[in-house]
Amino acid sequence: MRKTKESVMRVIFLIAAMASILSVALICVFLFAQGLPNIMRIGAIDFLLGQKWAPTSSEPAFGILPMILGSIYVTAGAIIIGVPIGIFTAIFMARVCPKSLYRFMKPAINLMAGVPSVIYGFFGMTVLVPAIFDIFGKQFDMMSGDTMLAASILLGIMILPTVISIAETNLRAVPQELYEGAVALGASHERATFKVVLPAAKSGVLAAVILGIGRAIGETMAVVMVAGNQTVLRMPYDLLRGIRTMTANIVIEMGYVEYGSLHNGALIATGVVLFVFILIINLLFSALTKEKPGVKRKAASNDGG
Repeated sequence: MRKTKESVMRVIFLIAAMASILSVALICVFLFAQGLPNIMRIGAIDFLLGQKWAPTSSEPAFGILPMILGSIYVTAGAIIIGVPIGIFTAIFMARVCPKSLYRFMKPAINLMAGVPSVIYGFFGMTVLVPAIFDIFGKQFDMMSGDTMLAASILLGIMILPTVISIAETNLRAVPQELYEGAVALGASHERATFKVVLPAAKSGVLAAVILGIGRAIGETMAVVMVAGNQTVLRMPYDLLRGIRTMTANIVIEMGYVEYGSLHNGALIATGVVLFVFILIINLLFSALTKEKPGVKRKAASNDGG
């Protein structure tokens, strides 16, 4: 009876795993089958490096370089703001935080992860955007506070729950013996934490950062509400100007576009580019966390000695 139950559960787990793989494969097939032909129709160089997006003009243009750079700038800003805060908060919660305070901080972090994106966007519209305009508006002749800076700050806040939760879990998974050994050798609490515990949890912390980057680059609604959505080529120092990301471009225009048109195909092709961005990020993560064979052999020889 027990073997029968185990066999049934194996089949159920296999079906669930295959369903997950199949759904991802179908999404990939749809994206590339619909997007690549349209990229060829527009021209890969004109599409990827074109600086003008004007799909409804008399001479349509489908250049998404402003949106590609917009996504990169906003994501980079979110990383600069959110990742250090998230990692330091995870270290505090895993190694420093008193139990009485932890009981309140952990549920608060989990609650942040469950807040809908539109609520974050509303917070950005009512708090961040007016604050940025009040501080910089007169000095830089701004029309509004809907800027790259507002989107970066908001995304930096939004990735915090992901980075903190995953990084903290991996920091707590580090064997206590490593920390105690470092302290026994004379290291202070801070030195043992940053020089021993944090490097030991490097793979998990990198996973937290990568997932945070994925959340930032794929975020749509909150960015639409605070970024200004201007299809203009910006430079990194144009923090106080409006910008549009690839996800925002798809959401804003997909609702009224004619199905089957070149405009519709260009939006699907934008999704292909976004998918490739996420794929590259995951491949880089795999390369960074892959253990070098030479290091493994050296460690094994040391153990044998």
